[in-house]
Amino acid sequence: MNIRRLAAIWAAKAAGYACKKMGRQGVTWAGKIALKIYPPILKELAGEVRKEIFAVCGTNGKTTTNNMLCAALEAEGQKVICNHTGSNMLNGVVAAFVLAAGLNGHIDADYACIEADEASTKYIFPEIHPDYMVLTNLFRDQLDRYGEIDITMDILESMIRTLPKMRLIVNGDDALSAYLAMDTGNPCTFYGISRQVMKNETNEIREGRFCKKCGARLEYSFYHYSQLGDYLCPKCGFKRPDPDFDAYDVQVGDRLAFRVEDRLLSANYKGFYNVYNILAAYAGVRTAGFSGEHFNDMLRKFNPENGRMEQFRIQGAGVILNLAKNPAGFNQNISAVMQDKSPKDVIIAINDNAQDGIDISWLWDVDFDLFRDESIRSVTVSGIRCQDMRLRLKYVDIPSMLEEDVETAVRSRVKDGTGNLYVLVNYTALFSTRNILKRLEGEK
Repeated sequence: MNIRRLAAIWAAKAAGYACKKMGRQGVTWAGKIALKIYPPILKELAGEVRKEIFAVCGTNGKTTTNNMLCAALEAEGQKVICNHTGSNMLNGVVAAFVLAAGLNGHIDADYACIEADEASTKYIFPEIHPDYMVLTNLFRDQLDRYGEIDITMDILESMIRTLPKMRLIVNGDDALSAYLAMDTGNPCTFYGISRQVMKNETNEIREGRFCKKCGARLEYSFYHYSQLGDYLCPKCGFKRPDPDFDAYDVQVGDRLAFRVEDRLLSANYKGFYNVYNILAAYAGVRTAGFSGEHFNDMLRKFNPENGRMEQFRIQGAGVILNLAKNPAGFNQNISAVMQDKSPKDVIIAINDNAQDGIDISWLWDVDFDLFRDESIRSVTVSGIRCQDMRLRLKYVDIPSMLEEDVETAVRSRVKDGTGNLYVLVNYTALFSTRNILKRLEGEK
């Protein structure tokens, strides 16, 4: 065994343990240290995966889909490496492998499920050589970091073309994702929802309005949300592909349920977007050759942690934490909140750190006017850019309370609110807010 590789793994494990003891996430530090000591470590450890490697990419839904796919493979009796925390850049991916390795420097895994940041695929894919890539969707996200969506598509296409045998498992309802997949020439599996589930009357930004093949305006028979729907180009004939895994009889409410391949899938989640997350994970496990007979058992046990509709109980109040980091994702979060017809309070925490993107103009593309409903008893704005969030709400005549400190805001709403609290946060507010909620949950 290479001594430097062993040293890298031991040092990474020590760093991860120390950060955990201090209440810090520490995952990316573990990966950074391992790479510094032994640069080839990711390629070598990925090469020890006995069967196949999945990469999960896309603007929204990566973490939930990746963790669900991992759980589905484990339900089939497989040993799986996964970056569960959502640390999806190079250091986070390295950490997933080194922290899963034994003290002997080797890993024991049949599969790996790796969530990969789209811009970071150029560093990750050459090291892990995925056998499958799940592509959830492509929306506008963090303009100051990614630029326009064409830049993200170009990065993904160049990486996909370096792996011509990698099978793409793609949301066919997204014209951008479908075009990208078809254009690469890689083998493709598509999933989607062929029938309209609910009327979409919001004024959402629709990224896929024009055909990527010829530039003509796409015609939609319906939208599910944002640009996801049933589309056709009247000029060149580009159209939504027939899905290999088609969800039908979709039920949305306190629970989600739908049928696919004559199998009823049901989960105790909210938010129509979670139908796509579940369907993507199902398509992944089926494409890998498993029957999926244990998939419903997995759904019953699966807990979407890490701030994805994560539930807490604090002094008798129910608290739900959810990540919202771009217009499409935030609109779906709002839709999920409004499915709950009971009285509720809302806290919105917005930061503008480097990982969030310092350009927060995207807030003006979110349909916050849907919160102008009698069931919303209070809205509190928090985080570094709380004043900007308060101004945004003022423009749709929604009064709000301002409290920059998230913990103070939560304590106030738990004490004097409805007992039903939703906390919507963007990226860098997520980890600290989750720690606050877990600590408050443990208080007597």
